[in-house]
Amino acid sequence: MATMAAVDLGAQSGRVAVGRFDGSRLAVSEAYRFANEPVEVAGRLRWDIDRLRRDALDGLRAAARETALDSVAVDSWGVDFGLLDRSGALVENPLHYRDSRRTAAAPEAFARVPARELYDRTGIQLLPINTVFELAAMAAEGDPALESADVLLLIPDLFHHWLCGSRTSEFTNATTTQCLDAAGGGWATDLLERLGIPARLFPEVVAPGTPLGEASAEAGLGKAVVIAVATHDTGSAVAAVPFDRQGSVFLSVGTWSLVGVEIAEPLINDDTFAANLTNEGGVAGTYRLLRNVAGLWLLHECRRHWAEEGHEHGFDELVDLARSAPPLRSFVDPNADVFLGHGADMPRRIQAFCRETGQPEPAGVGEIVRCILESLALKHAETVEMLSRVAGSAPAELHVVGGGARNELLCAWTAEAAGLPVVAGPEEATVVGNLLVQAIALGEISSLAEAREVVRASFEPTTYEPARSAEWQEARGRFAQLRSDTGLEVSA
Repeated sequence: MATMAAVDLGAQSGRVAVGRFDGSRLAVSEAYRFANEPVEVAGRLRWDIDRLRRDALDGLRAAARETALDSVAVDSWGVDFGLLDRSGALVENPLHYRDSRRTAAAPEAFARVPARELYDRTGIQLLPINTVFELAAMAAEGDPALESADVLLLIPDLFHHWLCGSRTSEFTNATTTQCLDAAGGGWATDLLERLGIPARLFPEVVAPGTPLGEASAEAGLGKAVVIAVATHDTGSAVAAVPFDRQGSVFLSVGTWSLVGVEIAEPLINDDTFAANLTNEGGVAGTYRLLRNVAGLWLLHECRRHWAEEGHEHGFDELVDLARSAPPLRSFVDPNADVFLGHGADMPRRIQAFCRETGQPEPAGVGEIVRCILESLALKHAETVEMLSRVAGSAPAELHVVGGGARNELLCAWTAEAAGLPVVAGPEEATVVGNLLVQAIALGEISSLAEAREVVRASFEPTTYEPARSAEWQEARGRFAQLRSDTGLEVSA
């Protein structure tokens, strides 16, 4: 029996889970959960990293009091980082990827390193949230934090440093920065220098499944080994996808929807550049060719706004309200720039988008939620079709994992929009993948393929079959026309 703890830091909340592997099945229980809310300081949006550190440690210590832990590991969202000085202290609180500075930095960065060159070298989707643009902005402004810093650690690597003193960058998360050379596997130091970014800040890159050292006595976790799993949460989630058919598409649905296929090596060519696809590192030498879709972020922001107005809505209630609303009336493009920023009135932004594109304006909570979920389903289907065309595959089914797997309407409507079966689960795929890679590192599981057999043995999926109705096919056409008419991104 191996007993492991996983810290999963999401953009909305964090949790600590304990996994027990008996040699054939994995049992998972949640030990601790906590909120993750950004803070605005002097006009900059930042993570409340000290609070996250305390919460993660409190959760791990609570787990360690209940049972002896063999290992621990942390995963999180990608791209964000902390800078440590020579004494090991944080230079400043890490910036949030939705802070406005990154968006403003992209044009100047492209003047120094053309977009196509940056893509060809890194294989990563050109998104203003990528680490490279934050660092380029800091360099262009002469930010003293860069001069003061001794090392750059991505968020999970920072937590591992606090647990055991390591100073490394785990591969799957390192790929999300757009600072890593896709062919060589090391940092693209020449590109960084052209952008004025000090290459000295970047630590050794380690593979998922690398033991980093024993947790410090201060951590209070006994003799638990700290392991660098697939520290990018999508990397962990995809490790837990029980693929049954060749070319099947995964959808890791949470704050973001990551829609992609697993491949053996990066795919970087004219088609993937035109489609703005990303090649993120995976477990056991795999890569994930995928597209980022602004997922349940829209729903989270609406729910937060309604709560601030004094109207608390649970997610089950929101799904029920959406079910009762009129179907397929109005759509939004979840990736439109108007929905990217934090803090503004999301329900009104959705209503304004519909009004300005000549569609009926959704009125009330149910209609807004239905608009969001139907639009996400249509965006999922569009992205699946584009991926299939570019990758030259014909998926037989879609695997939905993460929080979105428990949203029956989103799963059912994604199946309808794509005209393909949706296999939903496991819901806690990120935690499951984190724990399975720990088990591989501990020698309890021999391979990624065996880990996926463990998933099949441990978790029962739910399958949604499409009816392939004419109404959804007509909606696909209206959605495509809407995006064409508004001049928004068009898939290759």
